Amino acid sequence: MRENLAGVSSQSMAFTDCMKPIDLSTEKKGIKRKNWRNRIGFLLKTKSSQSILHLMRNRPYRPTADDVNEWAQSFDTLLSHKYGKVAFCIFLKSEFCEENIEFWTACEDFRNHTSRKEMVSKANSIYEEFIKSEAPKEVNLDFHTKNAIIQSLHEPTATSFLAAQRKVYSLMENNSYPRFIHSDLYKELCTAARGEGKHIKS
Repeated sequence: MRENLAGVSSQSMAFTDCMKPIDLSTEKKGIKRKNWRNRIGFLLKTKSSQSILHLMRNRPYRPTADDVNEWAQSFDTLLSHKYGKVAFCIFLKSEFCEENIEFWTACEDFRNHTSRKEMVSKANSIYEEFIKSEAPKEVNLDFHTKNAIIQSLHEPTATSFLAAQRKVYSLMENNSYPRFIHSDLYKELCTAARGEGKHIKS
């Protein structure tokens, strides 16, 4: 894991990526803990008809100890691992800021489109869902970045969302990712991956 992550604690991290007042209430914290405990049970099951983000459906899979340890090496490594990304999504949902990873994923998908019609449609969909003011999953972007996206909506290119995607990526890497690696969720994943997590219930 990168040196700048050493010694980072959830108390010292700035919660700039998930700044929603309701998150700070004791009641919500209790709900969040319960939610991730329920979801981690599905993640760690070796056989389950349940699914997490449609990636786990009918897959008798359990992350190995090496898999889970590698997730702490870098944010890129975590996101490049299918189930590492799922675990990170669960964590973001527990913090009520899953819109960041959803936006990043939408931008990745956007770059796979080649036809102008598809790009225009997808670009406008991303704008409506994540960029415009009061969007249902609005991400934290500055005016200049938002304005550049607006200007490109009629003639989008593969790089139309690149600046915004990089900003959100950096936000997750510097804030949510260290908290994930130091979270109880990650610790339980490590324990379960070593074969000691049978007590975790779904």
